Amino acid sequence: MAEVASGDHAALLDRRSIRLDVTAANREDAIRRSGAVLVEIGAVDPSYVEAMLARERSISTYMGEGVAIPHGTLAGKDAVRRDALAVLRFPAGVDWGGEQVVLCVAIAARGDGHVALLAQLAEVLLDPQRARALGQATEADEILRLLKPVDEETD
Repeated sequence: MAEVASGDHAALLDRRSIRLDVTAANREDAIRRSGAVLVEIGAVDPSYVEAMLARERSISTYMGEGVAIPHGTLAGKDAVRRDALAVLRFPAGVDWGGEQVVLCVAIAARGDGHVALLAQLAEVLLDPQRARALGQATEADEILRLLKPVDEETD
């Protein structure tokens, strides 16, 4: 995810789409809130939120380690204006079909862009220490740093 950058409007993830203290009543509410951030930053049309809910009804987007990656169905791709990510942290947790989610990484992708995005996210999120650190992050810069693929880190 070399495109993860600070403030660059072409970036997949910028500070405007990182929310670190969000509450949600349930999984649907969490997905709606995640989708609303993608709408707010101009990445998707409002109809994309319904496509995200439809995806969740067909298969859970829970990835493990307290992380879910809500994204739309193939039919929802027409509502995507540009590829983007939104990161929402739910410190109190959200029940996700019996699992506790503290972090949602919402994905909006046109074409097949979501396949590469999902692979990159999985690489980062399947490291339990990184996933835990993401769930505990309290600053946008920390999220930006933690979501860089391992091979791109320069520290």
